[in-house]
Amino acid sequence: MSDLRQRFYIEDCPVRGEVVHLEESLQTILAQRDYMPAVKALLGEMLSATALLASTLKIKGRISLQIQASGTFKWAMAECNHLGEIRALADYEQDPHFQEGTDSSVVLGSLQNPVLFINIEPEFGDRYQGIVPLDQPTLAGCLMQYYDLSAQIPTHIVLATTPKRSGGLLIQLLPRNNEEEQQLIDEDIWPRLTMLTETLKPEELTELSANEILYRLYNEEQVRLPEIEHLKFGCTCSKERCAEALIQIGVESVREILTEQNPIRMDCQFCNTQYSFTAEEALGLFGEHLS
Repeated sequence: MSDLRQRFYIEDCPVRGEVVHLEESLQTILAQRDYMPAVKALLGEMLSATALLASTLKIKGRISLQIQASGTFKWAMAECNHLGEIRALADYEQDPHFQEGTDSSVVLGSLQNPVLFINIEPEFGDRYQGIVPLDQPTLAGCLMQYYDLSAQIPTHIVLATTPKRSGGLLIQLLPRNNEEEQQLIDEDIWPRLTMLTETLKPEELTELSANEILYRLYNEEQVRLPEIEHLKFGCTCSKERCAEALIQIGVESVREILTEQNPIRMDCQFCNTQYSFTAEEALGLFGEHLS
């Protein structure tokens, strides 16, 4: 069950879907910081959601969800790329409600002026950013509203998380290409499938295997299952990326930093890896040498 994404199709029907389970990678990510229980729950749902949404893209690149707000909760982000690598991070002030609650709704209900960004970054081509109002009680509800209003693709999403694992299920009604296809499709299929999906309990989504979930929901449909895709924690940090960041701030700023910190140390907040630049290395990025 651990760390997988199972795609499925309904035969003779323009419906596709995904089931996601996260366990080992989720624990690796949550262990990087001492997150409060409600924040862990939100990050678990965001990670499952990004893994689901990434599967809908037919590009090489990455997709991320980012929540920004004011108040005690500042921001959170989760990301998944086409290789199935996921990572996440959150920043917030200590809040007793986040410690007492174990549900993501505790955090979502506390947000002030919240906005949810959906960022799609292909390896080649233009970056896309969608803005989603966080005006629904659940993250799944906000994402479904985005697909209905902005993408105009009927989509149903279910998310659940526990201290041990998180899970998600997505189904989409794909566009019909021509009039002949439209006539062959059972018009009741989408209402029927969404109604069945809504019967899925949170504990079933996190505890049952993908095959058990799909049989439990759609055993009267002809479900086709391609091969399982494996997911894992992956961080894109590197010393090269840190060097690029130093170049962006300029040689004078680097000189100022070196007067206070030599060597320069840069930490990756996602995986806690530390990168170090001696004065010679840092100035060498600009073609300069120590005098």
